[in-house]
Amino acid sequence: MAKAKKSKQLSFSMRNKVGLLSEISTAITNAKVNMYAICAYGMEGKAYFMLVTDSNAKTKKALGALGADVTEDDVISVELLNKAGELQKVAKKIANAGVDINYMYGTAGTGKTSLCVFATVDDKEAIRAINK
Repeated sequence: MAKAKKSKQLSFSMRNKVGLLSEISTAITNAKVNMYAICAYGMEGKAYFMLVTDSNAKTKKALGALGADVTEDDVISVELLNKAGELQKVAKKIANAGVDINYMYGTAGTGKTSLCVFATVDDKEAIRAINK
């Protein structure tokens, strides 16, 4: 069964360049921070990042040293079983609650669980619906 909770996500953008992800991940690793989820993409010369970590304070400091202007946003972290159909169940619960999803991203591997991050128009109601 999926378990949703309120979380904080770090967001920032920088000028895109070769090796930027390496620089960012090195800074975060050197700060001894674990990333639970990451979304990163480049568009029109800029690189955009969204991260969920185990220490936003350390991450902000490490990224600030690289010149990143980091903001912290409310999101929902949803841990769910890593098997077919689990995301559909969560998406249906959110839809049935009448909550619009602004965006989502996730991680999955070969483990028993995966993590999805959602930004919605009503996080409180979405969490209630998912955990019901």
